[in-house]
Parts: sequence; structure tokens; C-alpha cells
Amino acid sequence: MNKEYTISLLQDRIGYHFKDESLLKQAITHSSYTNEQKINRSGHYERLEFLGDAVLELVSSEFLFTTGKDMPEGEMTKVRASLVCEPALAFCASDLELGQFILLGKGEEATGGRDRDSIVSDVMEAIVGAIYLDGGFASAKEFINRFILSDLEDKQLFYDSKSNLQELMQGKLKKEFHYELLEETGPEHNKEFSVAVYSEMECIGTGRGKTKKAAQQQAAYAALLLLRDKGYVFKKY
Repeated sequence: MNKEYTISLLQDRIGYHFKDESLLKQAITHSSYTNEQKINRSGHYERLEFLGDAVLELVSSEFLFTTGKDMPEGEMTKVRASLVCEPALAFCASDLELGQFILLGKGEEATGGRDRDSIVSDVMEAIVGAIYLDGGFASAKEFINRFILSDLEDKQLFYDSKSNLQELMQGKLKKEFHYELLEETGPEHNKEFSVAVYSEMECIGTGRGKTKKAAQQQAAYAALLLLRDKGYVFKKY
């Protein structure tokens, strides 16, 4: 954790102050840190993640059941999966700069763990579990509604950006498009990729990510925002 990114600051950002701050510290502690510091393995986030995942599934299910009154069970299942998947939770966590707060071992830090979607999304779920234990279901639900189930139109656009762009370009616009790798930087164990998406020789979006797939997703999202500004409408949850 960067010295500037304190437990106190994180509590301010999530809008919840713990009675037992050790729960929040556990929620942001990776197993690599506990191993390195020779701390009891139960001191990392994995058990809280297990609990938070269950709470998140219940809250998101209730949300879709209530708001999507005409949505069949199969569609609700599909949408719920997109709302709580790894890239979706990591995207939500970016508003909090959550990666900066995580306690990592030196090896995990050196290999880019702070920016890894799998770790950040796990910590997001662990925070849900920690809030549930500290403040009950209502407090956990408030956090989920504020940081995960808010602004769903933009988030859904991001979650499904590659498929949405394909549907729009090949369906409504009848245009071909493709992704190009612009740049690959960093050491082998911690690379960053820059990707552009082109349509008819015109760049309509760029993105960066720790994998080519993540960079393509960012580029597709940028393209969709550009096309939305031009008046195209996309499917909503």
C-alpha cells in the first residue's frame, strides 16, 4: 500500500467507517503479503471474498428481479453474470483506485498484481464481505448499490464492449472493423499493451491494458462512446 493510500482514506472513499478496522485490513491483504510477513494465512482476503461473493449475488439478484420485471429467468442469470464478473468488478473498483490500497508481497507487486483484474475484483468482493460482517446486510447492500449497481448503462456498455461493437458495426452499420496492436511496453512479466480499433481505415477508439484482450475491451469501449455521441443507441440491461 502506498503511504498516501491509508485505511482511513479508503473508508472515506467507500462511505463506510468500520467499527472493527481489522476486517477492512484483512479485506485488502493478499496472501503473498501474509506469506512474506509470516502472518497467519487466515489474515488475507480469501475467506471474506467467499462471503462477499454470496452477498453480492443476492443483492444483484434482488436488483434485477425488482427492476427487470419483464426479464425472464435466463436473461436475469446472464445479466447478473455480466454485472459481477471479474472485469466488471475491476472496472467498478477503478473509481476507488482500489488497487493502490492492496497489501501485496514484493514478488506480486513486481509482477503487476496491483493492476491485475483478478486480484482487484477479489478484493472488491472481500470488502463487501467485510462490510457485511461489520455493519450487516443493509450496509453491504448500500455499498453494492453505490459502487457496483450504479450507472449501469455505461457499465453495461463497457462490460459487453467488444460484443456490442461487433453487433453495431456488423448489424446496424454494415461496416467491417478490426483491432491493431500499436505498442507493447514493459518487462516480460509486467507488459502493457496499446490497441486501436479501426473502421474503414479510421481509428475510432484506443485502449491500454495488461493483456491484449483488456486493451481491446478499452478500445471497443472508447469506440462505442464515440458512436453513442453520434446518436447510435445500444442495448441496455
